Amino acid sequence: MATCDTCGNSYDKTFEVRTEEATYTFDCFECAIHKLAPTCEICGVRIIGHGVEAGKRIFCCAHCAVRAGESGMRDRI
Repeated sequence: MATCDTCGNSYDKTFEVRTEEATYTFDCFECAIHKLAPTCEICGVRIIGHGVEAGKRIFCCAHCAVRAGESGMRDRI
């Protein structure tokens, strides 16, 4: 059995996610999201969809990007 990198649970049905930097082991998608998903700079919500990017900054939506001073931002739908 492998151990989840987020919660430490030993589980027989873990899965791996590989990034450019590392390989992670998780026991569920919730743990993978908690470990790997970026957070919005304004409200702190985990971004599991497209989000809105401005340079190297990422936001959950255009509303938060505008609150951060970005202009001309639109949500993609």
